[in-house]
Amino acid sequence: MSGHPIIALWSHPRSMSTAMERIMRERGDLDCLHEPFMYDYYVHRQVRTMPHFEVQADHPTSYGAIRDMILERAERAPVFFKDMSYYVYPQILKDRAFAERLTDVFLVRDPVASIPSYFRLDPGLTLEEVGLEAQARHFDALVAAGKSPPVIVAEDVRADAEGVIGALWARIGLAPCPAAFDWQRETPKDWAQVGGWHGEVSRSSGIRPLDADELAKRESDFDALARQEPRLRDLLDHHRPFYRHLAAQARS
Repeated sequence: MSGHPIIALWSHPRSMSTAMERIMRERGDLDCLHEPFMYDYYVHRQVRTMPHFEVQADHPTSYGAIRDMILERAERAPVFFKDMSYYVYPQILKDRAFAERLTDVFLVRDPVASIPSYFRLDPGLTLEEVGLEAQARHFDALVAAGKSPPVIVAEDVRADAEGVIGALWARIGLAPCPAAFDWQRETPKDWAQVGGWHGEVSRSSGIRPLDADELAKRESDFDALARQEPRLRDLLDHHRPFYRHLAAQARS
């Protein structure tokens, strides 16, 4: 396969991935797509009904058609897309030509924060939709295949966005772009299909620094919510080891 680079940010819901996408859009040198493989998972295969999702009739829905759309766009310009590993894992590993074409990046956030954020928007979230297990298995499979994808941690980005993302850009071959951290462009039109999920980042002009009080309160806030909804504790206990495995790759 030939063409321009394709950068894939593999994330999990409520991991700050939309803010990362916003930064990449602000660069102005990438053709950016917002969760294109969501259509395969929720529309084509209908694994579950996703709330706050207004399906666009002209968007391809099957895995193969979405992949082909990405490849076609990469013939014209460098492409960036952010997606969830659970949308495509494990089928993307069988599509070796496409998988090898991608420059993969992984973003994780402590599920003690991401799970409550997801639950408040979608109380029916499933074990798979928490997303970190699929990410970890996706990452490990790529490493086993000889790749070495970078991992970044949302908490680290909020502590030093320009430092962490600047280092990522250098690693994956993107030029520095300080202006990308001060969001001036209009909210992307393709966010309208999932507008209910991205209100805060749509209203922001940049990444908000991580407040020490916010960080300290995460566990107690989660405990309070889990007392009302005990299954959230099971979701956290299942996914936190996968988070720690990936976060260790970022900080090693």
